[in-house]
Amino acid sequence: MAAARAPAAHPDPCSDCKHPMIATLLVGMLCVYLLSFAVMFLLIGRRLGAGKMGMDAFAVGNLALGIAYVLQLLEGPAGWSWMGVVNHSLTLCALLAYSVGGLRFFGRQAPLLWPLAALALGYALVQITVEWALGPVARYVVLAAMCALCFAGMVVVLLAGLRTFARDLRGEVLLFATLISGICVLNVLKLVKLLAGGLPALGMDDQFQVVFYVYMCSLATVIPPFIVWVVLRRLTDKLRDMAARDPLTQLLNRRGLTEALDARLRRPNAGARLLLIDVDHFKHVNDRYGHHAGDAVLCAIVDVLRGAVGTDDLLCRMGGEEFAAVCPGADAATALRLAEHIRIAVASTVLLQVAGEAVRCTVTVGISRCFDDDASLVGAMQDADAALYRGKNAGRNRVEWGDATARVPAGGEGALGAQSAVEC
Repeated sequence: MAAARAPAAHPDPCSDCKHPMIATLLVGMLCVYLLSFAVMFLLIGRRLGAGKMGMDAFAVGNLALGIAYVLQLLEGPAGWSWMGVVNHSLTLCALLAYSVGGLRFFGRQAPLLWPLAALALGYALVQITVEWALGPVARYVVLAAMCALCFAGMVVVLLAGLRTFARDLRGEVLLFATLISGICVLNVLKLVKLLAGGLPALGMDDQFQVVFYVYMCSLATVIPPFIVWVVLRRLTDKLRDMAARDPLTQLLNRRGLTEALDARLRRPNAGARLLLIDVDHFKHVNDRYGHHAGDAVLCAIVDVLRGAVGTDDLLCRMGGEEFAAVCPGADAATALRLAEHIRIAVASTVLLQVAGEAVRCTVTVGISRCFDDDASLVGAMQDADAALYRGKNAGRNRVEWGDATARVPAGGEGALGAQSAVEC
């Protein structure tokens, strides 16, 4: 008897649709991620007020890319349609918005709306021309090439910025550049597949598409929280800097000076000298011209001090009209030369013009002994303060050593300008 024939195996009805279902699901998840984080970026930007750090541009980028993927789901198979044209234009607009957001985050002002409008209209015309001249495959090839070039440009700019604008975010920038490099490589591979296989290479049943959208979903999951983290870090850095600086002059305050010195004095053989600089008769400026003019005079004096000290020196506003300059590695002769240079520079500078009168000031400078740690810094402060007190009692506009036995002769208080000058 003949053996019973085994029943014919029926193909799995889901075997042909597994990849399309996965790819479609991934694109749907990508839409949700992008649009949700667009709302989050917008809300964060509103809370930041004027200093949005590019969050508004990042929100626009996510919104444009999210809408582009929604249109891709609605469009169906790759080909010519108005939704496809809008999809491609929005994709490039999203990359432009992200670039503008990055520029704004790093303090570069860049317009957003009119470049986006110009790009959307211009690239729509480019797509129509390419489709008419070279066919539908060329239109998708152009998009893949443009995306690859944009991402490659972003990576180059970020890596170049490690030495300039992104020095304080080195680790974060390297990670971001690595993630962007991945999507750049995938766009290059998509370009190659399009040139080799045409539009079928973009079918949702293609394994490459699944890999592509898995990576895109990973980026959409990782990058937005990463951007939020970078913004929070920049905000905390700003708050720390604000706490360490005087709001009027932007010089270090006492807290900032202590923190900066702590880092400097950790170096081997690190020694420094402290110069206390007090503006003579500053109360006369406030009494005669008002506190607004007094603030302007202080800022002008700070400009003179910045021009006088070295690049490694630290400037601090101790309070009121008293400033400090810390000179790492300075010996006695160097400290004396700097103190005299500051005294002469301030005395010879017209700090403010008020109703035709040139407002000038003089300063008295006290120099401390050398110090190399926090304990000796306290003694150096006392030395310089005592020297400053002696200089005030001796007539002002002079330099005094912290060691009372080694006084420096006063520079003298001669005429400081024309008769219209007001000495304070």
